[in-house]
Amino acid sequence: MSKKIEINTSDAPSAIGAYSQAVKVRDFIFISGQIPLNPKTMQVVGDSIKDQISQVLKNINSIAMASDANINDCIKITVYLTDLDCFQDVNIAMGSFFKKPYPARAAVEVSKLPKDVKIEMDAILYVGD
Repeated sequence: MSKKIEINTSDAPSAIGAYSQAVKVRDFIFISGQIPLNPKTMQVVGDSIKDQISQVLKNINSIAMASDANINDCIKITVYLTDLDCFQDVNIAMGSFFKKPYPARAAVEVSKLPKDVKIEMDAILYVGD
């Protein structure tokens, strides 16, 4: 049976519920949904979707680094948007954060997200050989 290892860093927003920032099981790291919170103030960053996307990706990267991994170890991202018309902004931001091969991805439009943010992303990383 696999042992779960909790990943936690002050460089990403602390959990605001009964969950971990991330959990490592064997060669996989599962990063919980990240919203655009500044990890120091726990306040929502920016009103623009571009600012919010950038902060979410920074938070994912910080958790990846705390896991002795990096954002390019990401194999799957799920994107939750309150307006799917903003999807092109996600493509542009991901192109600047990730190297090829890009992670697999799903995107869905949702009616509401925590703290009325415009975007949330979760991620799965693989750190095996």
